[in-house]
Amino acid sequence: MDWELNGRLRTRRGEIAYRSMGQGPPVVLVHGTPSRSLVWRQVAPLLARRRRVIVWDLLGFGDSERHVEQDVSLVAHGEVLAELVEQLGLERPALVGHDIGGAVVLRAHLIEEVPIAELALIDGVVLAPWITPRTRELQADVERWASDPALEDTIVAHLRSATSRALAPDVFQGLFGQWEGEHGRALYLRNLAQFDERHTDEFGPRLASIQAPTLVVWGEEDAWLPVETSERVAASIPGAQRVVIPGAGHFCMEDEPEQVAGALDAFLQ
Repeated sequence: MDWELNGRLRTRRGEIAYRSMGQGPPVVLVHGTPSRSLVWRQVAPLLARRRRVIVWDLLGFGDSERHVEQDVSLVAHGEVLAELVEQLGLERPALVGHDIGGAVVLRAHLIEEVPIAELALIDGVVLAPWITPRTRELQADVERWASDPALEDTIVAHLRSATSRALAPDVFQGLFGQWEGEHGRALYLRNLAQFDERHTDEFGPRLASIQAPTLVVWGEEDAWLPVETSERVAASIPGAQRVVIPGAGHFCMEDEPEQVAGALDAFLQ
């Protein structure tokens, strides 16, 4: 698909790929797992009409540095985001995080102390429990699953539940083709093995200290993190606004990109 990250940035954790578009107040969009920055392709250009928008592939994802022996924990991602903000000279950016990207932006702000102007969490990993039953099953015996021929079908079935409507084949391949083949499956299991709810518990008590305006956006038909979770998340952050996107699943940027972009655009103004 026509989506290119034309910048490279070296961090202490490894090299990441990023792209900057537009002019104005900075906004950093952080994707979740198991996707890549491509998930923002219909949202970023709309926001970039009035802002400088930065998209990037998390370490271990997409076009960023990827290998099996790699720290891709929420701790590492939070540190990398803090470095990206510093190295690009972004002054009090808005941070927008989807899925584990929600935890990444919260760790960057609350643990790494990155100053922010606004915060938006889209179907975000914030409060435990957030590890899905299917993921816990895989985590319980990673070594067995690594050699199980059923793993690929299990992964595909899980990914198809991320949206309320089936993705076009080229979009599905663009987002998730990175996990195909023996090496891709090993990388996928590496990601799951490092999911740790202690890494969100660390910032949980600090959510009440957030002073930046906060928006919580959720797909009404989210099959990974039920929409009721959005009520708990919004209640944990002072003054947080909540927007529920009808007909959208966990990847609501795929199901209803214009509604997601509209909610973010209105909030960031």
